Amino acid sequence: MPLGEGVLYPATPRWNLERPFLNGHVLHQEIFNQHLVGNKGVPSDTFSMTDLNRAIGIYAPSVQELLLIDDLLYAMVGIEGKYISFQKGKSKENTWNFQIDPSMDLSLQESAKRLLPLCECYSIVSQFTESRSHFEYGLVNHALAAAFRAILQDYHALVAQLEHQFRLGRLALQGLWFYCQPMMGAMQALTNVVLKASEGSLSGAAILNLLENQAAAIAGDSAARSLLQKLSQFASAPYLGILERWVYEGVIDDPYGEFFIDENKALQKESLSQDLNATYWQQRYSLKHELPGFLSNAAETILTTGKYLNAMRECGHNAKISFSDDMKGLGSGTRHYLERINVAYNFASAELLDLITQKFDLMGRLRSVKHYFLVDQGDLLVHFMDIAKDELAKRPSTISVEKLQSLLDLALRTSIAASDPYNEDLLCNVEKVSLLKQLENLQKMGFGGFAKTQKSEDANSLELSSGQTTSGIITGLETFTLDYKVQWPLTLVISRKALMKYQLIFRLLFHCKHVERQLCGTWQVHQATRGLRFIGTSMPRSYVLCQRMLHFTQTFVHYLTFEVIEPNWHVMHGKLQAVKSIDEVIYQHDYFLDKCLKECVLLWPQIFKKVEKLKAICLQYATATQWLIPSMSAPDLNSSDSAGVKSSNSGTSNRFTRNRYNDDQARTAFNSSDEATFRTTISKIGEEFDKELNKLLLLLTTESQTDPYLAHLAHGLYGVGKDI
Repeated sequence: MPLGEGVLYPATPRWNLERPFLNGHVLHQEIFNQHLVGNKGVPSDTFSMTDLNRAIGIYAPSVQELLLIDDLLYAMVGIEGKYISFQKGKSKENTWNFQIDPSMDLSLQESAKRLLPLCECYSIVSQFTESRSHFEYGLVNHALAAAFRAILQDYHALVAQLEHQFRLGRLALQGLWFYCQPMMGAMQALTNVVLKASEGSLSGAAILNLLENQAAAIAGDSAARSLLQKLSQFASAPYLGILERWVYEGVIDDPYGEFFIDENKALQKESLSQDLNATYWQQRYSLKHELPGFLSNAAETILTTGKYLNAMRECGHNAKISFSDDMKGLGSGTRHYLERINVAYNFASAELLDLITQKFDLMGRLRSVKHYFLVDQGDLLVHFMDIAKDELAKRPSTISVEKLQSLLDLALRTSIAASDPYNEDLLCNVEKVSLLKQLENLQKMGFGGFAKTQKSEDANSLELSSGQTTSGIITGLETFTLDYKVQWPLTLVISRKALMKYQLIFRLLFHCKHVERQLCGTWQVHQATRGLRFIGTSMPRSYVLCQRMLHFTQTFVHYLTFEVIEPNWHVMHGKLQAVKSIDEVIYQHDYFLDKCLKECVLLWPQIFKKVEKLKAICLQYATATQWLIPSMSAPDLNSSDSAGVKSSNSGTSNRFTRNRYNDDQARTAFNSSDEATFRTTISKIGEEFDKELNKLLLLLTTESQTDPYLAHLAHGLYGVGKDI
């Protein structure tokens, strides 16, 4: 059935009116003759054909009816008649002003006014059809205009049939109203659509929503509602064609920008590995504000499906979905479109996930990153710190990154990391600022999980010069970090933003390991003096302080590795085995990193400040003791006094050998001035360490009421806080 058939007009009955065949000059001649008959007694030479151009009121009502019908038939197709004129309204667009000859019989005028709205509707719809056929209005408007044109063709056929009946003398004014009345509602519905579409210059999804809403608003008129529903199907055909390419191929073929998914071509996938604030995956394709009503519930699924397919296309992977004809066609109707879209989504999701996890070995990459950044292979870090200690002791501006890279490569080849197939992607880097300063910058930007701080005492507590730390001038030990080369599509998961979070955790672990090594060096210095008895000196107090500092550092590192990183990694690893889409992988990975950052106290400015202060005190102590403690070895064992001690048959350790020296020899290890300096230094450092540690414990205890994981750290550090 053609569009509009059975809606605009019913089948035309044949009337048997006893009127002669009238057309053109014959009609007007008969009207002229009737005019003469109606004016008996008037000489015939006083009338001529020019009288036909005079007011209609000079004719008899029956003649007026014929003239009115003729004019109405013209007006119904947008042509002015002799007695009905019209022009476009000036006050409002898409309005028409109709004027009827005022001399016409009043009853005929009222009958004509009932039909004039139909004439106005035709003019409005016809004008809209012509204007929306221009290319700039988009595919949906083109399809709607084509549908209107088909309806108007049926309308023209109706008018032609009515005119034919009129020329046969079988159509009266009442009959014209009878035939036109059924299509009044349909034309009015079309006019309402046209007026609202023109008023808002609507296109694309807005047109589809307008048709849907108008059909729902006239639920009482089944014919008009059915017509608008057919119009909606015709207008949505090109829209569904765009949708089909998107959900089956991952391509947006939208020359007029009508599709509800917006493509930001300025965002490139390379930004994921370069830009810390890259939003490629979130904003390369995004939903527009205007969504088609019948697709609103599936909009997110449609967006995600196309993104997955497009990501595979970017990898050079042919991911076009092949369906049977009965399954593929979205334009055949919208009743089962959700099912088809879900099938496409499941295919795209599984295909992309399999591509990343299998071909690009996502889990292998994540384990590789964990080995290096989360320091679960300690021999690499120890070996690197041993061979690179001289270079790392320099200021950041004087460090040779190339030399550090060569030393890192050497450490990789001589450690267990040599078996990692991705160790060549590991790089080294030297930041320009300390970890405290980097965290401060991230807080100011409100980056990621870092709450944006205001200028307050707490926020300012992190503010330090970019060239200094709490311990003084920064070196490579405070600014060294790792980097990692990641290629598309792995950058979806291991993006620059994710690597930055790994780097923050690594910098914390690396510096803690450095502090621990320095304290271990101090412990070795102390061990070299164990055979000597420092009665009345500060050496025993230094022993105790060194042990407490080592306890603090090792407890904190144990907390970071075994109570934060490893449990959270285990949870993430288990969840990644059950994911069904790459978005779930991204979410679980980001959640793991954010949770580690928070539980590693990197997101707690006050707590982290205290930790950094305590580490600085530990380094200060290690430097001071290794500088102030003189050589505490026994007298030269190569001297003649110790010749008997160095007997080749002696298996006694140096500890027992040193114990042979009496207290007087032990007391002479320190002179009075050295002892006073050492005592003052150790006392001052010990008091400051106790003060900062007590503050840290108080903060941990307070915050653990809302974040219980801090209680584990507080519990481990309580033993350190006990003075001996």
